[in-house]
Amino acid sequence: MDLPPSFTIRERDHRIHDPFTEQKFAVLGRAVRLRPNTTVLDLASGSGEMLCMWARDHGVTGTGVDISTVFVDAARARVAELGLADRVTFRHGDAAGYVAATPVDVACCVGATWIGDGVAGTIALLERSLRPGGLLLVGEPFWRLDPPDQETVEGCHATSRDDFRDLPGLVTLFGDLGWDLVEMVLADEDSWDRYVAAQWFTVRTWLDANPGHELAGAFRAELDTAPLRYVRYGRPYLGWGVFVLKRR
Repeated sequence: MDLPPSFTIRERDHRIHDPFTEQKFAVLGRAVRLRPNTTVLDLASGSGEMLCMWARDHGVTGTGVDISTVFVDAARARVAELGLADRVTFRHGDAAGYVAATPVDVACCVGATWIGDGVAGTIALLERSLRPGGLLLVGEPFWRLDPPDQETVEGCHATSRDDFRDLPGLVTLFGDLGWDLVEMVLADEDSWDRYVAAQWFTVRTWLDANPGHELAGAFRAELDTAPLRYVRYGRPYLGWGVFVLKRR
């Protein structure tokens, strides 16, 4: 049970595996009004930067769960680096089936709603770990502009226009599911660049060191096409944000 090697190679130098920056996560932590000893569950926690930052800066406690052994190891190393072993734990496992033994104050899935087969299923999964009156945080893409054709859709790593909603459609969905949207922090072009463009440098560095690797051909082809595809399609058309929800 793990992520494909191509994914972890591409993002091996990332501490944040979404189009967010440390500054964005700092804004989000303030926006949800974290207090010392707030309990947090982070499903698909990646390299754990959000939870580690919030433990360091706000005194929260929590657990992260991720399917990638590489990212869980990186998260545990970050815990050790920051001296947070008494506050934060990271577990290797399938977040799709994880429910906290004790309900938490804040339950998060930031950018991996496939664990619940979409937004609605992920919200339902997170709610199983949430105390009454707690907050859900869901990270999800949305169309900034309506894609004019299938080429644009595929350029944004989607198979259909229906894979994502626009922002009003996403907000409507939250309400239809019985949740109030009480806060949100959205990615911008700079935070998208830090996520996507940084991968190109990592891939090129990896290629220089591993020219004979079985994945080298695929990564070379990716580097030939990914930058143009991103600036033509992903950057102008695709948005992303973290949405803070409270049950009505």
